[in-house]
Amino acid sequence: MKSHRIEDLKVWKKSMILVKEVYLVSAELPGEEKFGLLSQIRRCAVSIPSNIAEGAGRNNKNEFYQFLGIAFGSTYELQTQLQLLVDLDFISEVKIAPLKELLTEIQKMIYSLKGSLKL
Repeated sequence: MKSHRIEDLKVWKKSMILVKEVYLVSAELPGEEKFGLLSQIRRCAVSIPSNIAEGAGRNNKNEFYQFLGIAFGSTYELQTQLQLLVDLDFISEVKIAPLKELLTEIQKMIYSLKGSLKL
């Protein structure tokens, strides 16, 4: 298997958009969350396209599949953290809803891509 060009992967592109949006929304968090939830949410969001990219650069389907699994797990972690922002009254559901929708779309894309790599 040859490596994939990440710029050609729609799921990677959408994940990069998600990271930007997460950074913008999380900038509204209170200062005391700088080293708590803020840092965790941003690291988690960055993990999604980063793992897609690392897997795409690997030389076999099994490794790509493994890194997609890590990215998939990070989407659920981020989903939980976004819900925490709402539950803790840091950010309104209205502001988080578009992120959740994009995240759901990315989850479906990763799931489909993983399915296409199965032997």
